[in-house]
Amino acid sequence: NFYYITLLRDPVSRYLSEWKHVQRGATWKTALHMCDGRPPTPDELPACYSSEDWTGVSLEEFMACPSNLANNRQTRMLADLSLVGCYNLSSMSEERRAELLLSSAKRNLLRMAFFGLTEYQRKTQFLFERTFGLHFITAFTQINGTRAAGVTVATPTRRRIEELNALDMQLYEYARELFSRRVQYCHHQERQEERERKREQRRRMKEQKASQIQQQDYDEPKDAEQEKMELSGVTEDYSSQV
Repeated sequence: NFYYITLLRDPVSRYLSEWKHVQRGATWKTALHMCDGRPPTPDELPACYSSEDWTGVSLEEFMACPSNLANNRQTRMLADLSLVGCYNLSSMSEERRAELLLSSAKRNLLRMAFFGLTEYQRKTQFLFERTFGLHFITAFTQINGTRAAGVTVATPTRRRIEELNALDMQLYEYARELFSRRVQYCHHQERQEERERKREQRRRMKEQKASQIQQQDYDEPKDAEQEKMELSGVTEDYSSQV
């Protein structure tokens, strides 16, 4: 069987991390962005820069590009884009497009056998191990000292990032609630299994004790009969001698 899994991240941190990644020269030029059997046209997905890459881009420039795929990336990658005409923004209103994308992303996330949250590494590990019956040799480590964590942004800038990623913000809130329910359910299962193990252990101990008592009851008459035979033999020998 094949399982779809994913990891989600706080939208603001993820956005800042991608900006820093692009600022260092990263590109997605080899990505085809295929949807319904074809890639988007240049008109449907205009480039944010004309040079080889976007090295050195400022955060303000990064946010200013309306076709920047960093915006709501998590929602877009989880949703079924064919529902909204792929990258053709003229196929429906912006509000309807956002509604369909978000509902599709939530639905697909719900159907996934497993997903984790990077902000909760230990719980993600626990959920993965419980879901697939596997155990990691080393415990996950929560590392918050990322490049994104080292970026200080003013409150207005943070609000703008949240606006640009409004769908991701809603998706992440939904994901956190769903993640919490799944973790709680797995903890409940774990406690039930532990109670069942203890119940089974007590049952086996009880059976073992009953078996020992039964064995003792079986051995005692045998010992008494053996003793009687031995005494009878002594009497016969004594009588014959007399």
